[in-house]
Amino acid sequence: MLVDSHCHLDFPVLADEIDAVVDRARAAGVERMITISTRIRQFDRIRAIAERFDDVYCSAGTHPHNAADEADAVLEDYLQAAEFDKAVAIGEAGLDFFYDNAPREQQAASFRLQIDAARRTGLPLVIHSRDAEAATEEILRDEMAKGEFDAILHCFSSGPELARAGIELGLYVSFSGILTFKRSEELRAIARELPADRLLVETDAPYLAPMPFRGKTNEPSYVVHTARVLAETRGVEEQEIARQTTENVFRLFKRMPAPAALSQQQVAQSA
Repeated sequence: MLVDSHCHLDFPVLADEIDAVVDRARAAGVERMITISTRIRQFDRIRAIAERFDDVYCSAGTHPHNAADEADAVLEDYLQAAEFDKAVAIGEAGLDFFYDNAPREQQAASFRLQIDAARRTGLPLVIHSRDAEAATEEILRDEMAKGEFDAILHCFSSGPELARAGIELGLYVSFSGILTFKRSEELRAIARELPADRLLVETDAPYLAPMPFRGKTNEPSYVVHTARVLAETRGVEEQEIARQTTENVFRLFKRMPAPAALSQQQVAQSA
C-alpha cells in the first residue's frame, strides 16, 4: 500500500470529478490520502471531503500565498479546526519567496502562528518552503528552541542544507513528482542519502504530475510513480519503499489510523 501524504482534493480540477479521482487512487493501491488546507477560512470544504470518504484525511492551515488574505486568523481558528477527528496536521504553512504573493513578514507571522498551533495540538506541521531556505531554517531553529513539534518539509525541492537541517531537527522530508523529472538529479542525490525512516511520498495534486504524466493534471493515483523512482534512486525494491514510507506516514500523522494490514505495532517498531 501507499499513502499520498499531500494533495488538494478541494481544488476544482479534482473536486469536479472527486469520486473518480478517489476510485483511481484506491485501484492503484493508495489506501490513504491527506487533503491539505491552504485557507483556514475555507476549512469547511476540506472537512466535508474528509467526512465523505473513509480513506481521506485532512489538515487545517493557511498557505503562505494566502497569509495576507488571512492575516486576521488567530490561534483559536486553527485549534478549533483541529478538533475535527480527521484533521491530522496543521498547515500547509511556511515561506514562499519565489512568488511573494504575501509580504514576507506576514508569511513569517502566519508560519510562527501555525507552529504554535502544531505544538499545542500535538499535530505535525506541513511546511512549504520555496526560495526561502535560510529563512525557513532560521524560523524552525528558533521555534524548536521554544518547544519541540513534529513537522514535514513537503514537496521537497530545496538544497542539501535545508534537508540536513530538517533531519537534524527531527523533521520528515516528502518527495513529489519533481523527483522523477529528468533534470532533478541533484534532488535524487539528496533523496539517496536521507535516513529511510524520514522519507515520505506525495503528489501535491493537482500540481507537479510525475513522469510520464508531466504537464497533465496530477492526482493521488500517480504517487506510485514517485515511489517507484524513489526506490530506484535508493537502490531498493518498490515494495520496500512502499512499506517504509507507509510506516513513516503513520508514525508522523499519529491521529490517522493505520489499516489492519499495517498494525500499530509495526509502526511503533519502525520508530
